[in-house]
Amino acid sequence: MSKAMTGAKMVVQALRDQGVDTVFGYPGGAVLPIYDEIFQQNDIRHILVRHEQGAVHAAEGYARATGKPGVCLVTSGPGATNAVTGLTDALMDSIPIVVLTGQVPTFMIGSDAFQEADTVGITRPCTKHNWLVKETEKLSATIHEAFHVATAGRPGPVLVDIPKDVQFASADYQPRNAAKTQRYQPQVKGDMEMITKLVEAIETAKRPVFYTGGGVINSGPAASQLLRELVDATGFPITSTLMGLGAYPASGRGWLGMLGMHGLYEANLAMHGCDLMINVGARFDDRITGRLDAFSPNSRKAHIDIDPSSINKVVRTDFPIIGDVGHVLEDVLKVWKARGRKVNREGLQRWWAEIEEWKKVDCLKYKPSGKTIRPQHAMARLEALTKDRDRYICTEVGQHQMWAAQYLGFEDPNRWMTSGGLGTMGYGFPASIGVQMGHPDALVINVAGEASWLMNMQELGTAVQFRLPVKQFILNNERLGMVRQWQELLHGERYSHSWSEALPDFVKLAEAFGCKGIICKDPADLDDAIMEMIEHDGPVVFDCLVEKHENCFPMIPSGEPHNKMLLGEASTKDAIGAKGAVMV
Repeated sequence: MSKAMTGAKMVVQALRDQGVDTVFGYPGGAVLPIYDEIFQQNDIRHILVRHEQGAVHAAEGYARATGKPGVCLVTSGPGATNAVTGLTDALMDSIPIVVLTGQVPTFMIGSDAFQEADTVGITRPCTKHNWLVKETEKLSATIHEAFHVATAGRPGPVLVDIPKDVQFASADYQPRNAAKTQRYQPQVKGDMEMITKLVEAIETAKRPVFYTGGGVINSGPAASQLLRELVDATGFPITSTLMGLGAYPASGRGWLGMLGMHGLYEANLAMHGCDLMINVGARFDDRITGRLDAFSPNSRKAHIDIDPSSINKVVRTDFPIIGDVGHVLEDVLKVWKARGRKVNREGLQRWWAEIEEWKKVDCLKYKPSGKTIRPQHAMARLEALTKDRDRYICTEVGQHQMWAAQYLGFEDPNRWMTSGGLGTMGYGFPASIGVQMGHPDALVINVAGEASWLMNMQELGTAVQFRLPVKQFILNNERLGMVRQWQELLHGERYSHSWSEALPDFVKLAEAFGCKGIICKDPADLDDAIMEMIEHDGPVVFDCLVEKHENCFPMIPSGEPHNKMLLGEASTKDAIGAKGAVMV
């Protein structure tokens, strides 16, 4: 039964009806009526961030770690514009978040009022959909529709802009089941004829590979389980994008590791040399494909994706299947089993023998140093000391992000939070706050570079205020590491503005905010320092001083195919002469 209430009260009630328990936000004049309603209830916890960008990234981290949509609330004008980076990040990585923004009163819109911005116009390119609600009677139904759009089909960010007079006015509240969701009902079942053709290809392929992405994780836990069943039953090798790590376990017998620009040698060569590529929930990103005319040149390609616009957008495919990953994988398994579980065992045996030779290159091998901490060693020790714990990993963006993806193993989905498509420096710290809110008893670690971490370092205040024991593990090389690496390899060693100057004392900075700071520069002290970080019951900033000019390998140089990789010094000599490898 409908019930009259103010627009501000509707917002809180709609969030309650959607099962929201946490909102990340920052108050301002245009949202004060909503904040007043938040003050008068106890069902929804509000987390006060220190910057609106942090609110959106925190909502992203919460969404990715819990599987539920993240929610944030910000004011008009600069509050909304500060949210744009996070919205774009969520759109690129298909993260379901609902952003509620305040707006000047309806009668002042277009008058250049104080803290007015065309929020709907500004955010239209970086949301799945957005709304400006000018009538209070439409507010609750719009919020319910926003949650539906954010989570249905390919997930993504949505925004509801709410003028201040709409928040004050009263109207009848529309419950969740009254929302008009039928206007957006994406196709979830794949075409059975095309699925059968894919199964026929699976039965005969000599050199198959599964290429998986974040769409598997976005589809939910059942999709990851179905993927594992299909991979293990067929005996096919599997690789993943940066966004798909954890959908298939790193300890699984089919696992080749991550592929792409900084992917593993064996994964990239398998993609280059396969005869059947089965893309499950990935979008043929340029960091994966490299040079398109040389991308997996001799393979037939399948593409399973819920977003029709992704099919044949970048790479033409032989088996295009539009549908939800979970539903499609379920049907693939059913058809494959019904037809006798057939694979080309002789071809597979030869294919795995070739892959095992590539694995012997050991592309992540490095020479430890007794004097300085190499970043690979820092990641290897972090993995060894935390892998058996209830652990969630976030990252910032740069070399440290790639080292984390290479050296940390993920056995389950929703344990790895990183900015893939947009590559947002400053993402990881607020994301770790969102993850910790979703999993208060878990170990949450943000692997960072010092330059990225400084972009949203103010969120230390949030971590301390809400007693969130997030661990900030900073690989400090006093450089913009990935920029410096590209300048060394591709720009004649002209290091234009890639060396950090006037860095803070991170230990003192942590203590100034009221949390623990740790510094470590001796490899012999690293394990003890990591354990000190883990066992501390509050937030920690760990300043890990690492080798300043370390490069991240393997690396496919820009514009090169998958079989033309730069390898580190320790593994290069083992790769020379390996079948299919062309060394730079």
